[in-house]
Amino acid sequence: MTMVLHTHNRRRDFHPHIHVIVPGGGVDKRRRQWKKIKGKYLFNEFAMAKVFRARFLTALNEAGLSIPKNVPPKWVVDCKHVGKGITALKYLSKYLYRGVISEKNIVSNQNGQVTFKYIESKTGNTLYRTLKGEDFLHLIMQHVLPKGFRRVRDYGFLHGNAKKLLFLIQLILHVVIKGIELRPRPVFKCPLCKTPMVVLGFRQAIWGSG
Repeated sequence: MTMVLHTHNRRRDFHPHIHVIVPGGGVDKRRRQWKKIKGKYLFNEFAMAKVFRARFLTALNEAGLSIPKNVPPKWVVDCKHVGKGITALKYLSKYLYRGVISEKNIVSNQNGQVTFKYIESKTGNTLYRTLKGEDFLHLIMQHVLPKGFRRVRDYGFLHGNAKKLLFLIQLILHVVIKGIELRPRPVFKCPLCKTPMVVLGFRQAIWGSG
């Protein structure tokens, strides 16, 4: 499985949660077969919420870490079938290759006030939030992960040390991996005749001292 840590909601408030993509099956190494689950049901989400909450809090106690007093008695788990998982992977990839907030969403920075926009998930409407400069910095900085934390972790045959097992699964499922198509590099045209020029080398300019 692949787990992705997400620390904020659309308003950029501190809202830590994880997204998990779990394959609907596993490999039988002895028989060299892929065992697929029956149907589209994998886990009971309400039972998973209770078990995950209990084990998480137990791990905190064993590590000697303090538990906040306002921990909710019920945690939320949303478990659903996502087919081949392509849409889920694309959704999670957006949070891995961009920051907490993009520059285009910051609409104003004047008089010590910062205003940014976001899309409300329930209505789809574009809303605006204005904060003092120092409060905006605190809002963003609280999503910087502490040293040693990783935003993404892979387990099972997706782990980096399980390449042989992953190769076996690809053989069993007849997976064909397409090669990466390199994008053509832009050409340099002559400013006079507009003919593409061939780059023979680059020379760094030598500036005189003083």
